Parts: sequence; structure tokens; C-alpha cells
Amino acid sequence: MTAKRFGPGLLALAALTIVAGALWLRAASAPHNVIIFVADGLRSSIVTADTAPALAAVRSGGVDFRNSHSLFPTVTTPNASAIATGHRLGDTGDFANSVYVGAPPLPASYASLVAGLEDDAVLEQMNGRFGGNYLNETSLLATARAKGFSTAAIGKLGPVGVQDVNARRDGTVIIDDNTGTPDGVPLAADVVQAIKAAGLTWPTPDRGLNTDPGDFIRPGVHVANVEQQDWFAKVAADVVLPRFKAAHRPFVLVFWSRDPDGTQHDEGDSLNTIKPGINGPTTMAAIRNASNDLQRLRDALKKLGLDKTTDIITTADHGFSTLSRQSATSEAAHGTYRDVPQGFLPPGFLAIDLAKALGLAVHEPNGLDVELADGFHPRHASAVLGADPAHPDVVIGANGGVDLIWLPKAGAQTLAARIVQAVVAQDYTGAVFVQDALGRIPGTLPLSAIGLRGSALTPQPSIVVSFRSYSSGCAKPDTCGVEVADSELQQGQGIHGAFSRADTHNFMAAIGPDFKTGFVDPSPVSNADLAVTLEKILRLHMTAKGALVGRVLSESLKGGATMSASTRVVRSQPAANGFQTVLNLQALGAETYFDAAGAPGRTLGLRP
Repeated sequence: MTAKRFGPGLLALAALTIVAGALWLRAASAPHNVIIFVADGLRSSIVTADTAPALAAVRSGGVDFRNSHSLFPTVTTPNASAIATGHRLGDTGDFANSVYVGAPPLPASYASLVAGLEDDAVLEQMNGRFGGNYLNETSLLATARAKGFSTAAIGKLGPVGVQDVNARRDGTVIIDDNTGTPDGVPLAADVVQAIKAAGLTWPTPDRGLNTDPGDFIRPGVHVANVEQQDWFAKVAADVVLPRFKAAHRPFVLVFWSRDPDGTQHDEGDSLNTIKPGINGPTTMAAIRNASNDLQRLRDALKKLGLDKTTDIITTADHGFSTLSRQSATSEAAHGTYRDVPQGFLPPGFLAIDLAKALGLAVHEPNGLDVELADGFHPRHASAVLGADPAHPDVVIGANGGVDLIWLPKAGAQTLAARIVQAVVAQDYTGAVFVQDALGRIPGTLPLSAIGLRGSALTPQPSIVVSFRSYSSGCAKPDTCGVEVADSELQQGQGIHGAFSRADTHNFMAAIGPDFKTGFVDPSPVSNADLAVTLEKILRLHMTAKGALVGRVLSESLKGGATMSASTRVVRSQPAANGFQTVLNLQALGAETYFDAAGAPGRTLGLRP
């Protein structure tokens, strides 16, 4: 056979074809980019093309996770830890926004036994106390960064830092409320210069008119958090995403929108009244604000030519409810306070009621006395009980619709039983869960039943109390939930934390090259599933210490089969007065998803 001869033009064409083919193969095999967009406190059923067009577009054009779940307690940093690591709270130990840290107090400015985790300095101190990583699990961002991805987390102070708790050392870009201040995570000089070169102010602007929650005689805010979030969105769209493209590496970006959460908490549309609650015009402006920020990011991706190679996952850390301060049984509600309407529950009502029932003194978590006779209550609702505040018998971390109780001293079984007896006698109690080691107490379910027992390093709560919830009356009850809450906020403002379906039903959707289009996912999903799914999409390997891991949402991915779940109801033994904690859950393989829990008639969305 005679060999064929090729001229210079054909050889050059063959070479170009080989190079192009190699580039195509490399592009085809490269992991896609990922944006996780968290609209803090966004209820699933409130999102429509009218209220939040950009968020609704992701839901309708991609995957609609209609059967979605926030983890309980339904507050921010616990769900941030699940989004970050793919682990449930029994592994991450991020049990609430306000947690008992053990003795001695953290060396923060307030020197408190109860620490608020929505703070960069506190997160760093938690790492120092608990082995260099208080979550005890590696996050998606940290894993991606170690594998050569560009990584960043931008937005709300606290949950942004939780996405990579070691960002000060591993190089993830962290931009939050504290950026540019001594308390913030340091930012590389070239990133600072790029922000300034883009014509943006420095440091991060504050919330302006969106900051003031008002008080018991003065309404809160009437504007959304537009100015600050515009800044975050511009930093992401005009600075960070162009830098990521220029780096020629895949990236993972977390954008955490404070709205609608911050505005819903502080809204001034409903002072001391249940209606409209969190469904007034200020809340609607906050929901649109978050949607606009998502649209800005999608527009930037398209402008940069990254839209076809970037998956977008949208979620909310939790749902939302309207705050109630009403109780007919609480002794605390019968007191007189300097800043609480007569007859309303004061901040710290659970601590006050337990102190009376147990015969213990009430102190602030920093050790100062609470002078109830002089019209004072625990300032921020959290408290410690006992003769010596440095070595308390009871520590209470108030977290809105849920309070966590720690019993630091040995031999706490008898004390736990007395506390449960006092708590189940109150009309504001929805559900009660008790540490497994304390034994089965009638009226309660164990913490292991709801994923709060695992490999965590931080102190596990002894008792968790979810407060009563109900609907104020509307066509979609999970959009008009009301709950009693232990908070500094006023009746009628926004709150969350309880084990009601209004708080567990968060917004979740996804769109991009790896996800199905126009698909409504009937299977239960939760915030613990996101990192595990993205780990598969990005071909990463996240090491795990604990076993409470979410699942890959394979049914939502292209080529994935639809999966079906079963439902179950778990009931506690009734207490002496008949109080019973009932848990509604869905099971899919080895994973469980919790819809609602509480006493029948006291929990929105509960199936008795």
C-alpha cells in the first residue's frame, strides 16, 4: 500500500483539529462552576412570578424542589453548617444561633456563656476552643479550594463565615458586613483594590434605614436592605466573577442574601398585631430585593459567557412566621416590665418561668443579675439559672421559636424531669426533645430522633423546646404562620426557629447544565443534601467524620430517576397532663426529612 502525502495546508489543518479536539475534551471534562444563592428566610409558597420573578424563573426553568426542608432548629447558622458541609446538626454541633459554649466564657467583648454565632470573631474563637474547626467537618468551599477551585462567600455576616470557617488561612474570599473592619476576615489587597477600582465604597456599607427594629411603642423598618445588598451584588457581579473567569479555573461562589430575613425580622408594618405580620409591603419589597440580586448574578454570568457552564442552586436556610407574645399560663406574662406591653410575654420568658418553677435565681449569660422585681428581664432573652452564674444549674439559649437548654452539672436526670414537667404545663410549648442520655421522659422524644445526636464537638443541648405555632388564616397556611417566640422583637414582626411547617418549608430550586429542566421534584430534600449533590457534580471528595450525611439529589440531575418516599408519624409517651410530642417525617432510603413536630393543636402543619 502506498503512503499518502499531505501538503503543508492539510498538515496545519490536521494540527488545528487535534488542538481543538484536545481543548474540547478538556472543556468537556472540566467541572462546571457553581453558585449557591441563599435567600435567607424565604418561604417556599410565597415565591411567584409577581413576588420574586428571578427566583420563580429558576424554579420554573430548572428544578422545583417543592418538597423542601430546613433543618430543625430552623435558624440560620445551623442550616448554614448543613449547606456548608452536607451534615446534619448532630455532626456539625451548630445547634442554634445562640449556643452554650461551655465554661469559661469565650473571650469576646461580652464574655458570655452563651455565644452568638453570627459573628466572625466568635466563629474564630469557637474554632480555637473546639479543635481548630468547631464544625468538625470539612466544608464544600474548603474542599473545592484545596482542589484548585476559586472560592468565595459573600453576604450576610455569620452564615458567610460558616461556609469556610478556616478562610483566614485557606484563602477563600469572605466578604460580609464586617469586611474592611478590624473584626472582619482579612481580604487580599488586590481584591480590595479591585473593589475600589469598580467604583464601590469601602468598607462594606451598613444597612442604613433598614437597621432599626423599633420597640414596643415604635414600629420598625419600612424599607428593604437595598443599599447594602446592592453593594454585595455588585462586588460579586463586577469584581469576583470577572476575577474567577480570568483565573481560568472552575469556581464555587456562595451568595447569602440577608433579605428577606433581616427585613422580615424588623418590619414595621404590624406593630403588636398579628396581621399583616410578615405579609405586609415591607416584606414584599425584601423578597423582591433578594430576587433582584439573583438576577444581577445571572446577568453577569451571561455577560461573561459563564451562564452555560454554571449551575445555580437557590435555597433558603429556613421559612418564616409572625411573632406572637401571648400566653394565658405563663407567670412571666403576668409581670410588669419597662419595655413590654402589659400582658405580653417578655424576652426570656422561658428562663423566668423555669426560675420560678425551680426556685432558682436568673442571671444574664455574662453573670449580671436580672432584677425581675424592678421590671427587668433577660436583655437578649438567653439566661443562666442558679446561685452561681459562673457555674449555673441551667443555661438557656433563646433562639426565637425555639429555646435550647443545657444542664452543665452531673446528675441532671432529676432536674431534666422537673424542667420538662414545668415546660409541658405551659400553653406556649409546642414540642419537647431530650438528650438520649437523660432517658425517656413522658411527653418528649429523644434528640437522636431528629438528627441532633452525632459526632459534634460542641456541647449537646439537654432539652430543646419548640414553641406553639398556628395559622393566622390564609389560603396557603405556610405563608401565614404565627409562633410564640423568645425574642427581643415585637409581636407582629418576623421570627422563625419552631418545628412548624411554616418554618421547615424553605424555598429550594436549581438550574444549570447538570440539572433537569422544567422538573418538579416530588421527593423530600433538605439543606443537608446540597453539598453532597454538588460534591458529585464537581467530582470532589469531601472527607466525613460523622455519619449524619445528606443524600445526592440524583432525581434532579440529568438522567436521574424519580424517587418515592414514605411518611411516618412518631409519638412520644404522653406526659401526666396528656401533653405529647408528635413528629411527622418522610423517609427516602436511609434519609429522613422532618415536616413538623409538636403537640396536636399546637403546631402548624402537623398530622396527628
